[in-house]
Amino acid sequence: MATDAPERTVNGWATQRTAARSTDYADRLTLLAAAIATIVAGQGMWQFLDRIIGEIPWLLRALMFAFLEIAVITSAVRARRNMRANYSAGIDGLAVWILTSVSAVLSALEARTAPEVLFRLAAPLVAAWLWDRGMALERRRLRGRSIHWRITPERVLVRLGLAEAADRNASDVDAQRRVARIALAAKRARVLEAAGARRGKQRRALAALDRAVDRAVEHAALATDPDRMRQMLDQIGAMYAAADLRDLPAIAPWASLDHPLTAVSADARSVSDEPAEVSADTPPADPDEAAPADVSPTPDADTSTVSDEADEVSAKRPDPQDNREAERWIRDRMRAGKTPTQADIQARYGFSNGWASDRVKAARADLSAKGFRFLPGNVVKPPPEPPDTDAERAEEDAA
Repeated sequence: MATDAPERTVNGWATQRTAARSTDYADRLTLLAAAIATIVAGQGMWQFLDRIIGEIPWLLRALMFAFLEIAVITSAVRARRNMRANYSAGIDGLAVWILTSVSAVLSALEARTAPEVLFRLAAPLVAAWLWDRGMALERRRLRGRSIHWRITPERVLVRLGLAEAADRNASDVDAQRRVARIALAAKRARVLEAAGARRGKQRRALAALDRAVDRAVEHAALATDPDRMRQMLDQIGAMYAAADLRDLPAIAPWASLDHPLTAVSADARSVSDEPAEVSADTPPADPDEAAPADVSPTPDADTSTVSDEADEVSAKRPDPQDNREAERWIRDRMRAGKTPTQADIQARYGFSNGWASDRVKAARADLSAKGFRFLPGNVVKPPPEPPDTDAERAEEDAA
């Protein structure tokens, strides 16, 4: 373990040296391009002064022709200094672009052909662009952050479905899509069966499910890859159990944080859950209003025994008799046309939510075997009544 830290430090230094070396090369190339552009603009300014001012000594012309180039260099130096101090080029950065544009236009006025005009205009502007990009990279390195565009070519291609956001190969993408088709086909077949759809629709749904499984076995290694099997089962389970999400308890994600506000909220809930204590100064209630006349307290009654029995009843576990009674009550409600919710069952019998869910499943399986249909919205439809054959025969005999 002791040898890892120096190695990481050395690698970090090597990375920093590589980045500094690449930045140094980019700055040198930018200076070279700026020098070439200065030569092009200066040559045009030399001819411009010769034509506008006329015959002047060459020494005076040498002092005058490069005033714009010197102004551009001065503004660039000041802009970089301002950027390192305030993270912004400021007015000097704008001056670099304005002076460069003026120099390019004046130099292009001495051109004789269209290509020469384009060359004299492009050279200073390209040099200014390289300088601006170098400033942007240095600003990003100093500030340590940058903006992230919301509309980029990559995001557009992902939105159109032409690119993948995750780093997956083509085989993984195809296998996942085939497994998803199996889950969707299984859900459709189950919904049609629960809704009592026509036999033709159910047969077509089962045929689509069978085709999806066959293709996944052939192209996605569904029969031999355990991870792919678990992925299929997880997707089917998630789709089947979507309705159970409404029964999840509403717990705030910040309830487990160590914060004074959450502590105060927990204390308030604990105080509200505690039973109210009867003060010793509270006057006794009227015995005629406190209890019915035909109920008289027994002096030998042990109140502690009564409270222990209540605690025992509330803490007991469901037995087979409780299960049968709850399932019978649930079946009666289903025959009436409505499946009771797990919250109603839990409130009636006082057991867990999972126990209530198991009782609903058992009652549903019993009635499904008898021809009952379970529709969305907890609606239950009875099986169709068989035709009255005796009545039909009587009508035939009468005819």
